Amino acid sequence: MDPLENAMEISGSALLAERKRMNLISSNLANANSTRTAEGGPYRRKDAVFAAVPPGQGTFAAMLDGARRGDPPGVEVVAIVEDQSPPPLRYDPTHPDANPAGYVAYPNVNVVEEMADMMTATRAYEANVTSMKAGMDMQMKALQIGSK
Repeated sequence: MDPLENAMEISGSALLAERKRMNLISSNLANANSTRTAEGGPYRRKDAVFAAVPPGQGTFAAMLDGARRGDPPGVEVVAIVEDQSPPPLRYDPTHPDANPAGYVAYPNVNVVEEMADMMTATRAYEANVTSMKAGMDMQMKALQIGSK
């Protein structure tokens, strides 16, 4: 695989990872007021854990070849973790999920923090789209040079 294709593969892996991150952020925002889940208790905020992965995943030979050339790694989501911080309690004795003292456990989702994370994920996605577009433009220029 030539270096340009490798760069596009890396950007593609980042696009997939950021899309998964954006889906988690959307889920967090959608459940910001969900006081009841199938597991019991309020919804817990989820976050993606990214990790570098070697290029050319597939065959051992492809991975070895990538490592020998010193190709930079791509990225993938290796885990989705739940935030273990305690849920905030609000006094609302009329709520169906209120405890005997009248407090309701709400999700540990901070909407402002989620919006900031969404902006970061959007910017990272846009940067990788720009990187892929630049790679495609370079390939098109190379084809034009070869056809003259």
